[in-house]
Amino acid sequence: MTQSANSLKQTLDVMQNSWNAAAKVWNPKALAALYADDALFYGGRPGHSVGAAEIQAYFASYDGIIQSAVLDLIDQELVQISPESFMAQGLGAFSFVLAGDRKTQSVLRTTLALSKLNGQWKIQLHHFSVTPEVPPLGNT
Repeated sequence: MTQSANSLKQTLDVMQNSWNAAAKVWNPKALAALYADDALFYGGRPGHSVGAAEIQAYFASYDGIIQSAVLDLIDQELVQISPESFMAQGLGAFSFVLAGDRKTQSVLRTTLALSKLNGQWKIQLHHFSVTPEVPPLGNT
């Protein structure tokens, strides 16, 4: 049985709200708890994090740098993969409060895959990246 587009959007909204609740107080443990135990993660730092422990370490690497964050997922296209998984791709608008109460914003491309595991929705795959200014065709 497939979910309606509205139901998928509601699930994504709940995940965004949960992410924001953890990021508002910059809680790496609470952020990592939103991810599957074997999740794949590409974030804003070099490297690839695999699994909840590495994802928590990734978020913890920003301790003392990020005080709080808010993510607004915009222009998301949703594709159901199976009855208990779907993908969302679009843009993410971040508002950060950094150390020293410095406020910054950025917009990144986003790809999230969510899976329902043991009755709970978890992020299975997370890839956020900067939108290239030109096609990455290499040196010509």
